[in-house]
Amino acid sequence: MKTQKKHFGTDGIRDRVGKGMISPDQVLKLGWATGKVMKDRGESSVMIGKDTRISGYMFESALEAGFIAAGIDVQLLGPMPTPAVAYLTQTFRADAGIVISASHNPHYDNGIKFFSAKGKKITDEIELAIEGSFDQALEIVPSEQLGKARRIDDAAGRYIEFCKSTYSAKKKLEGLKIVLDCAHGATYHVAPSVFSELGAEVVTIAAEPDGLNINQNCGATHLEPLQEAVIHHSADLGVAFDGDGDRVIMVDDKGRVLDGDAILYILAVIATPRVSAVSGTVMSNLGLENALKDKGILLHRTSVGDRYVMESLVSNGLCYGAEPSGHVLCLDKTTTGDGIVAALQVLSVVVDSGKSLAELSEPLVMYPQVLKNIPVESAIGLDESSPLKERVLFFEEKMGDKGRILIRASGTEPLIRVMVEGESAKLVEEVAVELANLVKSEFS
Repeated sequence: MKTQKKHFGTDGIRDRVGKGMISPDQVLKLGWATGKVMKDRGESSVMIGKDTRISGYMFESALEAGFIAAGIDVQLLGPMPTPAVAYLTQTFRADAGIVISASHNPHYDNGIKFFSAKGKKITDEIELAIEGSFDQALEIVPSEQLGKARRIDDAAGRYIEFCKSTYSAKKKLEGLKIVLDCAHGATYHVAPSVFSELGAEVVTIAAEPDGLNINQNCGATHLEPLQEAVIHHSADLGVAFDGDGDRVIMVDDKGRVLDGDAILYILAVIATPRVSAVSGTVMSNLGLENALKDKGILLHRTSVGDRYVMESLVSNGLCYGAEPSGHVLCLDKTTTGDGIVAALQVLSVVVDSGKSLAELSEPLVMYPQVLKNIPVESAIGLDESSPLKERVLFFEEKMGDKGRILIRASGTEPLIRVMVEGESAKLVEEVAVELANLVKSEFS
């Protein structure tokens, strides 16, 4: 039986600033606890990056103090995309990488993400070890054993060059006009350079972070500004990142959205050598599964969370995986989800094929899907709710193999998510509304 974790969620630790683990004293001790586990493993150095939210300054200092108290040397990257920290942890041969970020959440949330020396999410076993260490009394190492700290000044330049190196088309991006939405987040000083240095004409929006505007009506979770900018500037396409740059959503020249499912489809059907399978999640659209099946490509489904997609890819020896939300994994290029790198792989296809995004995604017909997010204090008892089970079973029988229902607790926010998809948009909406209302009555 797997031991239940107290603090770690599906992607590190996340909460409202000042609440739970996400307060300065707790984060300081978390740094110390992580450092203690590292010391026990014979490790001695960590890299710390952050996104642009205002609380990052506070938590960067707290983590730095905690690691130093445990005798771990600290290298500070400043504002950097999450995948950049994963990459730089490897290139600098650090023993671990830490990102201070709440990803797509508003500025008043924050979190801590962890990477191994190989730039991959840490294992459940290490997370449990850190939690065990956290419960011990904090003991500072002798002064002569304290860690040291230094800032890495050329981190952004190194990462920009890495991203550019993953672009594989025979020609550069000359002739393409691209709108980039940086979500006022960690890609703001990186993404425009990557795409312009590859030759594109770049129009940038939401690239002026002030600590409070990260993800605010922009980025991968609010696509309207990008869609409008693509149309206004007569651009060939648009690219939206989330606050920490590990997600990407694209928009074609007509303003139509290509989510992680559509990006995965494009990468899978043109892959060389040809792929036999890819990995998605239980949220991946039935339309994607059917379109891939038509091409002889199997879709492996996992639980929600890019770490589970990664596990599926590794265990099955596969290259491409994605979540509809925009976490796209290209394991021939990176060790984790990277919004910039994923976008560049799609652009490589656009350039080499001479086709637009709309043309490349045309064979993919998505089923109507409705997602309702219901705020709750707690999702305890969700799997045991008899009234909910009965209605779900009723609607599943009604839709048959032409629809799906998924109700789950969010791993990153205090929400219960109700997802319904099927051939009939009208029926999908009716089912989603009734189930969402039932969830509200049971759990709100």
